[in-house]
Amino acid sequence: MEKQNEIKVFEDKQVRSVWDAEQEKWYISIVDVITVLTESVDPAAYWRKLKQRLKEEGSELSQKIGQLKMEAPDGKMRLTDVADTEQLFRLIQSIPSPKAEPFKLWLAQVASERLDEMQDPELSIDRALQQYLNLGYSENWINQRLKSIEVRKELTNEWKKRGLKEGVHFATLTDIITKAWSDKTTKEYKILKGLKKENLRDNMTNTELILNMLAEASAKDISEVVNPKTFDESKVVAKQGGTVARKARLELEARTGKKVVSSLNAKKLSESGLKGLKDTQDKKKSRKKRNKRK
Repeated sequence: MEKQNEIKVFEDKQVRSVWDAEQEKWYISIVDVITVLTESVDPAAYWRKLKQRLKEEGSELSQKIGQLKMEAPDGKMRLTDVADTEQLFRLIQSIPSPKAEPFKLWLAQVASERLDEMQDPELSIDRALQQYLNLGYSENWINQRLKSIEVRKELTNEWKKRGLKEGVHFATLTDIITKAWSDKTTKEYKILKGLKKENLRDNMTNTELILNMLAEASAKDISEVVNPKTFDESKVVAKQGGTVARKARLELEARTGKKVVSSLNAKKLSESGLKGLKDTQDKKKSRKKRNKRK
């Protein structure tokens, strides 16, 4: 059963989601939904009480709630109560909130978009492109980010061929690659950038993205040649792939005198992108004015 973890955003709040390709369903974190709808200081406690109340009322919904591993605030994959969209629509009826209706509309849209993307994969690329543009990223950065998604997919497909499992195996190998090229674990890297739940790659600079892509592409290429039979052998390959990018990083730092791995995050990158966009627009206006004078 192929599952893909994703982060959705509703009114600037992150909603952890998992797409089950076999069942063609979204499974969404109930605690995250409660956070959005209630703004409770302790959404986990809110959910425990609500779940108990539903159980006492004999609701079938409380018996059908499942669990999937999702990334927790501490960066670890933990079992989390989830519900599919149909279950969430029913659950929302038990949560008094002025945001209930807007959230239902958002939920329906999320489900519809995924089905549309299955029919036309280019739509997912277009939506990702537009979302990054809306956040203020530069087009150059967006092109690198979309390419990094392709490279990452090729690497994870290679890991699956080797019989490795999503979750612990993938996270461990990613950590090894990241540590090998950047001298920081994924957790240390996120701390440097002041991140919690945010995606690390969405907060990398152009150069960081390029080197991370080099590391992951190298790991994939080496794995195809070496053909590792065990998880331990794949860990060795992961380190080798990261080392290729590390050599490039050190060479670049030696020639520029600047550190590649930085504390720049999405907010700073988007501010820089918006400034660059404004500067470009101002230059175009100035050229038009000069041409008119001529």
